[in-house]
Amino acid sequence: MEYISVIGGLILLVIAGDKLVEGSVAIAEKLHISKLIIGITVVSFGTSAPELVVGIDAALSGVAEIALGNVVGSNIANVLLVLGIPALFYPFSCNDSEINRSLIYMMLATILLVGLAFFGPFHIWQGLIMVGLLVIFLYFSVQRARKNSKIMKHEIEFAERALEDVDPESSLDMPIPKAVIITVLGLAGLVLGAHILVDGAIVIARTMGISEAVIGLTIIAIGTSLPELTTSIMAARNNHGDVAMGNIIGSNLFNILAIMGITSLVAPIAVPEQFFTLDFPFLIITSLILVPIAMGKIKISRPIGFGFCLLYMAYLMYLGIQSNLIG
Repeated sequence: MEYISVIGGLILLVIAGDKLVEGSVAIAEKLHISKLIIGITVVSFGTSAPELVVGIDAALSGVAEIALGNVVGSNIANVLLVLGIPALFYPFSCNDSEINRSLIYMMLATILLVGLAFFGPFHIWQGLIMVGLLVIFLYFSVQRARKNSKIMKHEIEFAERALEDVDPESSLDMPIPKAVIITVLGLAGLVLGAHILVDGAIVIARTMGISEAVIGLTIIAIGTSLPELTTSIMAARNNHGDVAMGNIIGSNLFNILAIMGITSLVAPIAVPEQFFTLDFPFLIITSLILVPIAMGKIKISRPIGFGFCLLYMAYLMYLGIQSNLIG
């Protein structure tokens, strides 16, 4: 029964997240909000809504380690699966100076996450640092674009391509009341789906004798990365390599600063020893993989995409062995 609960929760999260994005984009466009702002919030942050709601629900349910596993696992999956699977069908490349700048911020956030973990459980002060840095990043990103017309033009063009990939059917014709209803239902679906998912994950973890953090690293991480995967497949199909990369980098940045930050404000998050010996090092390695790709030095070809998928499967198998699930 718990497996049905987990699958049902994931399906509800994906559908609700999609509707939340659809409704919020329609509302923003009706209110004539800049495409720059819509692009920043929808592309990277809208697709991370499932991780955020799952993290908060896990903290409120007393299993905050699920949030840590979800963030680290999702960021690893975003690189290896969300890049690898689209490349199997639509090979693509990326060479965008603004993407490179965002990648630097993402790498710094990744190092910050690992550094703060050495101070023991994540508490309110670590959460305030991460949320504060996210606010600063957003503020200076918008201000920098507004002060430089060339950057502004680039960001608006990027946002338009991103919205085409995230919301292929324009929401311009959607009436405000309908958009509000869809948005509210999307939020409600996220909350309900997260609660069902977390409850099922707790039962599975305790039945199988493994930690909630491992469940977060695997089942939940893969499930909550599905919105990013959908967006990247659409972007690769449309030959929008910069959008695919921007989607992953922005999502990973948001996962660390917002999801870990906000969840740390809700409840302390213990850091299992395993994260220091395996998951954090692997997170840093997979993040570094993005550097030559974002710089346009490497094209995400089918062989590379296949290699990424194999590497991710090897990681999951190793987690399974370590958790006495297989072998």
